[in-house]
Amino acid sequence: MVVQEVKKAVKGKDDCIQKAFAAILAGGHILIEDVPGVGKTTLALAFSKAMELENHRVQFTPDVLPADILGFSMYQKQTGEFVYHPGTIMCNLFLADEINRTSPKTQSALLEVMEEGNVTVDGVSRSVPDPFIVMATQNPKGSAGTQMLPESQLDRFMICMSMGYPDAKSEIEIAKGRTTGSMINKIVPVMSAVELSRMRQVCEEIYLHDAIYEYMVNLITQTRENPYIELGVSPRGMIALARMVKAHAFLQGRNYGIPEDVEQVFLDVTRHRIVLNTKARVTQVTEESVLQKILEDTAKPTVYKERAGRHE
Repeated sequence: MVVQEVKKAVKGKDDCIQKAFAAILAGGHILIEDVPGVGKTTLALAFSKAMELENHRVQFTPDVLPADILGFSMYQKQTGEFVYHPGTIMCNLFLADEINRTSPKTQSALLEVMEEGNVTVDGVSRSVPDPFIVMATQNPKGSAGTQMLPESQLDRFMICMSMGYPDAKSEIEIAKGRTTGSMINKIVPVMSAVELSRMRQVCEEIYLHDAIYEYMVNLITQTRENPYIELGVSPRGMIALARMVKAHAFLQGRNYGIPEDVEQVFLDVTRHRIVLNTKARVTQVTEESVLQKILEDTAKPTVYKERAGRHE
């Protein structure tokens, strides 16, 4: 199992591992926002090795150019033609380390690739390998040398999560592991790219009752009408929520979704998609507290297994 292999390298973060794997199964991209040194990069590398995916890593700095990511065309004198040289984005799992330290121009170069799965250089579009996953890390807002990602860029990420510091027991295990060798080397590939694609198809077939869809729409609508939120969740966010709910249900061993699946993934899907207004900033209200209040105040459906005879 992929999750068990990743746990060998990432200690004490089972919930983060589960959610990251759910996002991968849902066909989405992952943004990890946290302070340096808590294992963000290790998480991405662990997934790439456990799933035997070709991975490229770019440490984003202010001097990284779009051509470094997308590739470029170079004139060949022998043939008299321009030949495309692939960029680092041409892989299955692209790790964008500290993405908010590079220029907005380079950040925007990822937009088409993340949304469409194509790289366009000199007017020619080329498909990236399938499956294609972007796992990006970023330092918290206000950190030295950071460029905030625009809303259009953030919306491309299916989930945004924070790993946080490990507990004392896990930190001791991390220290022991680091002193006896790299924990990444202990991970054994247990899934291929073909198997991942098949598993994604299974996740798409997870059944969601109309009551679950109505519940999700009610939650999303509340983000657009909340007095503390200036910009609510987009329709793309609603699609991401539905796909994450299906993936979470699949990982729990069910072929149908329940309200608890929605509750488990709602904050991770929506936290980076809302913009708080001045009232919220003055009263020091956080995104998490607003979204948690929306969850508490929205009635959960009581009927959601109408087709249980065929789906349980």
